[in-house]
Amino acid sequence: MSSFSALAAFVRKHCQGLPLPFVLLLTAAAIPTHAQHMLATSTPSAAASASEPVHNVPSAIVIGFMGGMVKRDAPFRSEVQLAAKLREEYSSAAYVDTYENAHWKDARKKILALLDTDHDGKLSVEEKQKARIILFGHSWGASATVTLARDLRDQGIPVLLTVQVDSVQKIGQKDDMIPSNVAEAINFFQPDGFLHGRKLIQAEDPEKTKILGNQAISYKNSSLSCKGYPWQQRVFAKEHMYIECDPKVWTQIESLIRSKLQVEQATTPGNESRGN
Repeated sequence: MSSFSALAAFVRKHCQGLPLPFVLLLTAAAIPTHAQHMLATSTPSAAASASEPVHNVPSAIVIGFMGGMVKRDAPFRSEVQLAAKLREEYSSAAYVDTYENAHWKDARKKILALLDTDHDGKLSVEEKQKARIILFGHSWGASATVTLARDLRDQGIPVLLTVQVDSVQKIGQKDDMIPSNVAEAINFFQPDGFLHGRKLIQAEDPEKTKILGNQAISYKNSSLSCKGYPWQQRVFAKEHMYIECDPKVWTQIESLIRSKLQVEQATTPGNESRGN
């Protein structure tokens, strides 16, 4: 009963004005299967480990946002799996975590706390300039990625990279215009499904932001297993699901993020002699 009440409250708050089929498609992604529930409750979650105190100040911050109403620690989701891999390998150089898209302000709060290295409750110009932030997300999570980047722009904080995967703009947000504090941005989308993402992103200031690409990926003649995804998404938003679970897409994203983190790891004190 409590889960149903939470779902109803979310729909009332965030989905007003959207066509009913669109609401059904997005909320379907949040309904976990029994297998997901069992795995999530029987094993330590990635988000739980990330919520532990950070003893060493990381040189980079990587935040991933989940789509729809998907929980931040949903074990079968590519965002969570990628975050877990990066967290394990770059533990000395990066803080890595995932958040629900509705909680992007919690991610902002964490970022500001991490950047506040002297713990005086405010960020100096130097602390802001040292920011090395990477943001990525799927669907509404991709929209949250751009929203957070824009918020950081307003605070004078740079972002290294934003990655959008089948970005679906949330009411009150704008996911097609990349703010000028972002150094590089890339957009992956699929054009075939009833629910499909943003086809084109562009830079607010092309002199400050490099758009790495708007990559279209078709799943018309494809069939992916997408283990653990709910049947509702398989029926109503198959292509939107495919791009989230497509290992080829996430391998590209992983390589791009790693290229940034390897630089940060190499320049982290004590790691100068290490290389990947």
